[in-house]
Amino acid sequence: MSDRHKQLHELLVQNLNELKLTQIAETYREVLDEAARKNSSMLEVLSALIAAEITARRQRALQRRIRQAKLPKPKTLAEYKFEFPKRVPKQKVLRLFDCEFVEQRQCAILIGPTGVGKTHILTALAYTACEKGLSVRFTRVIDMINTLTTAQLNGTLERALKHYVHPSVLLLDELGYLPIDKRGADLMFQVVAARYESGSIVITTNRPFRDWGKIFDVDNTLATAMIDRLMHHGEAIVIQGDSYRTKDQEETE
Repeated sequence: MSDRHKQLHELLVQNLNELKLTQIAETYREVLDEAARKNSSMLEVLSALIAAEITARRQRALQRRIRQAKLPKPKTLAEYKFEFPKRVPKQKVLRLFDCEFVEQRQCAILIGPTGVGKTHILTALAYTACEKGLSVRFTRVIDMINTLTTAQLNGTLERALKHYVHPSVLLLDELGYLPIDKRGADLMFQVVAARYESGSIVITTNRPFRDWGKIFDVDNTLATAMIDRLMHHGEAIVIQGDSYRTKDQEETE
């Protein structure tokens, strides 16, 4: 490459990066070389460069949404074994994955015993929502409450609440596995109340609604108010069966 060509290349890359056309900056020479071999038109070259930039931007945006969502190890709906639970409302589960309920600001509660795949479904739903361009936050209930409790004690509760109120869909895992004290119950209610009719929530729990008062420091009034808001525009999805993890252990014995 001549000095003149080298200078032009460096200037072009600099300008492209300033315009944040990073994918074009990285690949334009390869695209031009390929176009020369195929005798492609300038319109075809331009189209290929723009398509590559759009694809790269979409991928970067997806990875950014996944990072912001705080997602666990990836799961997919295709990996979920619908045949294992004794009873699972498959069509209700599948409808969640079109994410129309998020656009309609609706909620869903996945209810079932340990080991029937509730967290798997929730995780797969989180990745699907990210792929559809939605903002997502995924957390265990107890982790959210611990974070909000610390923020309240530090005087930063309002800022901390935004992380759970602003995303398009909030996914809360493992409600009912650990007891929640009065402060924690009140904080969770603040989140549910703030998102009521303005943002979707999906919760997994091992407790039927009649036992929610026991979860929230024996506060049946708060539990009823929370259920009322979640189910006003929501749906309960009940899964029945034994633990899949227990099945794996039995098969290895």
